[in-house]
Amino acid sequence: MKVFITRIIPEAGLQLLKNAGIEITQWEEKRELTDQELIDHCKNADALLTAGRSKIDGNFLKACSHLKVISLFATGFDNVDIAEANAQKIPIGHTPDVLSKATADIAFLLMQNVARKAFFHHKRIEKGNWNFFEPTANLGIDLQGKTLGVLGLGKIGFEMAKSSKGAFEMNIIYHNRSTNEEAETKLNARKVSFEELLEKSDVISVHANLTDETKGIFNEETFAKMKRKAIFVNTARGPIHDEKDLLEALQNEVIWGAGLDVTNPEPMDPNNILLHMPNVAVLPHIGSSTESTRNDMAVLAAQNVIAGLKGEKLPKVVNPEVYQN
Repeated sequence: MKVFITRIIPEAGLQLLKNAGIEITQWEEKRELTDQELIDHCKNADALLTAGRSKIDGNFLKACSHLKVISLFATGFDNVDIAEANAQKIPIGHTPDVLSKATADIAFLLMQNVARKAFFHHKRIEKGNWNFFEPTANLGIDLQGKTLGVLGLGKIGFEMAKSSKGAFEMNIIYHNRSTNEEAETKLNARKVSFEELLEKSDVISVHANLTDETKGIFNEETFAKMKRKAIFVNTARGPIHDEKDLLEALQNEVIWGAGLDVTNPEPMDPNNILLHMPNVAVLPHIGSSTESTRNDMAVLAAQNVIAGLKGEKLPKVVNPEVYQN
């Protein structure tokens, strides 16, 4: 059995595959595969383990319908045509849960950096502008006792809420389809409508999946309903916010600041105005980038490949309906 891997991944995952007797081919060039290159490589493989932005669309799935499993080195699966994967009876694996704390820590980091304009002040030092003391210039805002609103209070959102509650005694409100009883019991979180989330939150932290429902949900209209001193944090998926509308909301002081680990598009243009605003902090999608988290992701992605090649149900499967008759 052969697996094609679109990135160099941690040895922990590779070793599992080797121990299972699976032949490994890794893409080692530091550029994205073209759509045709991905198809060509997968034609000689039984499984695909993909990291990065490769499109697993209908064209790919039809061309590579022989694949026994596709394993994503990621939690999100918005780059996959799930309906076509089901039609081709290909199970899709992903790596949820293992990156919850690491991603939540980035959201927590961004919230604090935006509140205190930390990225901006660092740039002041680099530019030689750490000189005259002005007591009223470039001030941040306090987080203590403020309200954190979480869109998508799953495991990542829960960790963000827990950190915010513990460090700053923030009040927690959230908007979900379902009720998070653990958050309500342990954090005294309160479920609210999306409208109330916008109106009552001092910080909104996005942890929802990218779906037709959430795509572009943060736009000119929704930013206008937020507090003028509100901070917007997105560590989920860039297309959940409209970047042009976000920029205009910040420029017009409709909201106070923004922290992004995901952008729309990715990668962000280095000349993007957002990168040069004092009340904005942007990171290059590093939510899962700790050694232990990436090792855990590699192990789970490999376990999904091994199970798929054995004809067994994947440990973490996106489309469990593929196993139905």
